[in-house]
Amino acid sequence: MLHNLWNSILYKPFVNALALIVSFIPGGNVGIAVILLTLLVKTALIPLSRRSIESQSKMKLLEPEIAKIKASGLNKEEQAKKTFELYKEYKTNPFSGCLLVFIQIPIILALYYVFFKGIDFNADILYSFVHIPAKINMYFLGIDLASKSLILAILAGASQFFQAYYMPKPNTPDTGGNSFQESFARSMQMQMKYVFPILITFIAYRISGAIALYWITSNVFTVFQQIHVNKKNKNLVIK
Repeated sequence: MLHNLWNSILYKPFVNALALIVSFIPGGNVGIAVILLTLLVKTALIPLSRRSIESQSKMKLLEPEIAKIKASGLNKEEQAKKTFELYKEYKTNPFSGCLLVFIQIPIILALYYVFFKGIDFNADILYSFVHIPAKINMYFLGIDLASKSLILAILAGASQFFQAYYMPKPNTPDTGGNSFQESFARSMQMQMKYVFPILITFIAYRISGAIALYWITSNVFTVFQQIHVNKKNKNLVIK
């Protein structure tokens, strides 16, 4: 049941979209098709991802004010009331980022799965109006996307590093550096900035160049989106 739903709503539409794009690209270059399909999906998700990034940025700016509320000596009920009033004033929701990410996950996984299974257009999964491309060129800039590519894998890891670099960083209160909150925050930042890019590099290399190219395109798009939102939120002043 779930497998059929996954194929019908997510997997098959992406496979067919990729087949259409390859058909229209001169020489049937799959690399260009992967980039275009990834950009189309990321563009369609802009309303969701933009709100998520903006929410993260605003939460970062609000952290000093939230810390003041916690240190005010008010009871838990009054603290919660003041905090929600702050969220309402600056039109942000601490859970909106998580909800939007969960909405995007099935879409991103489906796109990832298309490349993970390999670029193999089977007539059984193509719609009646979609034909198998007359020419399929798996080489992109001299790299075989059907095989492992160390260069693309390293670039995928590097792009993941820059995505983590431009993510809003939480402002943790200065308590001497030994609090659980500070230690946990530093650990998460370290993993997102250094460990996760290494993991992405390893996975991208173990699978295929197409997966690495997908990750590079997706991450670069997100980096520019984060830079744009960060610049926009620089003018936000917390009273």
